[in-house]
Amino acid sequence: MTPVLSDLEETASSVFGWDHLRSGQRQAMQALLEGRNVLCVMPTGSGKSAIYQVPGLVIPGVVVVISPLIALQHDQAEALNASAGAGRAYVVNSGLSRSDTDEAWEAAGEPDEDRRAKFLFLAPEQVAKEEAAERLRNLDVSLLVIDEAHCVSAWGHDFRPDYLQLGTLTDSLSCPVLALTATASAPVQEEITGQLHLGDPVVLVEGFDRPNLFLEVVPHVQEADKHRAVVEQVEGLEKPGLVYVATRKAADTLAEELSALGMKAASYHSGRRASDREEVHEGFLAGRLDVVVATTAFGMGIDKPDVRFVVHEAVADSLDSYYQEIGRGGRDGGPAAATLHYRTEDLSLRRFFAAKTADRDGLEQLFAVLRAQERPTDLKELRALTGLSQRKAAGLMNLLEAAGAVRAGPDGYSAENFPPPEAAERAVEQARIRETIDTSRVEMSRRYAETRGCRRQFLLAYFGEEFDGSCGHCDNCADASSVDCEQQPEAEVPYAVQSKVEHAEWGPGTVMSYEEGTVTVLFETTGYRTLSLDLVAEKGLLRAAG
Repeated sequence: MTPVLSDLEETASSVFGWDHLRSGQRQAMQALLEGRNVLCVMPTGSGKSAIYQVPGLVIPGVVVVISPLIALQHDQAEALNASAGAGRAYVVNSGLSRSDTDEAWEAAGEPDEDRRAKFLFLAPEQVAKEEAAERLRNLDVSLLVIDEAHCVSAWGHDFRPDYLQLGTLTDSLSCPVLALTATASAPVQEEITGQLHLGDPVVLVEGFDRPNLFLEVVPHVQEADKHRAVVEQVEGLEKPGLVYVATRKAADTLAEELSALGMKAASYHSGRRASDREEVHEGFLAGRLDVVVATTAFGMGIDKPDVRFVVHEAVADSLDSYYQEIGRGGRDGGPAAATLHYRTEDLSLRRFFAAKTADRDGLEQLFAVLRAQERPTDLKELRALTGLSQRKAAGLMNLLEAAGAVRAGPDGYSAENFPPPEAAERAVEQARIRETIDTSRVEMSRRYAETRGCRRQFLLAYFGEEFDGSCGHCDNCADASSVDCEQQPEAEVPYAVQSKVEHAEWGPGTVMSYEEGTVTVLFETTGYRTLSLDLVAEKGLLRAAG
């Protein structure tokens, strides 16, 4: 008998103790029961995990969850086993022993439905291995879940090449796909659905507005003054909290200074041992730490409700990243400070990180090897033929696929009919476009830091959400001398927000926001551009698309 929504509500109550399902949860679950693919963009704390946990216990088969954080995988598996019974959830990752890994695969492949594991958590780099992908194809998979789905997007933050291999997996599994993320602007949503091959998915987006966050930017001229201000602010703020910095060295140095002042502080970055990172992660969640000083490596999947501040010592690489990071504050609904300490010189480091040089020789070599096979070939075989590492091969293949030089299918990759030099040139151009986009996103971070208008309005507009008037929850609106945050009469605009337009040189784009006589448009090949409305009208720079 096919499960219905009432079955899900009963399971939510009897297993998890939830009195009711939220509207967005019910919509997503209903679509999954109907066999539809779903993309959910919902803030942390809105119950995204329930969307797969509840149906997973009702629908026959095993739910496969792709999640990039090992600590989060274990936390979720343990919580499921505590609620639904031991042996219902297993984890497969590089940190487990061979016997534990074999036990997990055997439990997921158990032919008896009553004894079978219902949830299997894997990291994306595991799924990128052909052996794991083949084992998944041999399982009775009822639902494929891609958590932190923004990692698939070159437009979004925290882009990870391994995620781009997941489109091939979705093609090979005959089950609905659920993509989950807390933050994704409209172009990121489009790329997620495209890269994961979701077809015509149900897209559910809940509001980005977080009025309990007080948004503030503190400008500085000298680096030493900025650093001193960060230390003094963190010392005086209510704990616990997070401080984000640009480099590993900065994380270690600041954590040591805060500890010397009597705070329980620790650094977190990818240069620390996995066991040390796990200890910091658990210590922060358990309340044993007052402050974690981190690079962007920390925070994804962190669900700690009482974070009272998120301070940035350096500007983030994009507003996508920044909003994700400050969104870790005040998840209990209480007030939280979101402060950016800003120097224009800090942008040069972000522009440096945004710059990417494509390996033309590697692209040409990989394409030539693939073309010589004259049949679909998986990445494992291509790596054996070329000697490339997993990460290198995946990165090159992603560029070739994005450039239209190769196509992915259930049996592997196939080369289009291009000479290898032309295929490499197309991929190099794709890398150039991505660099241009990333550079434009750094520019949007600069505009946020330097705006005299309402910061909340600016951030929401970046994500395509309109907000009128002053918010009263940012430094500019709280400053009585600021006139730019005051409610202004509505001006007539040539194109509605989120409408599609065309530019003669930059091609198609989407209108994102209006501010102080300008319009910001997100173009597909050049990223964010801010144009004078007077020039748009005088020169006819934009026209409605379609």
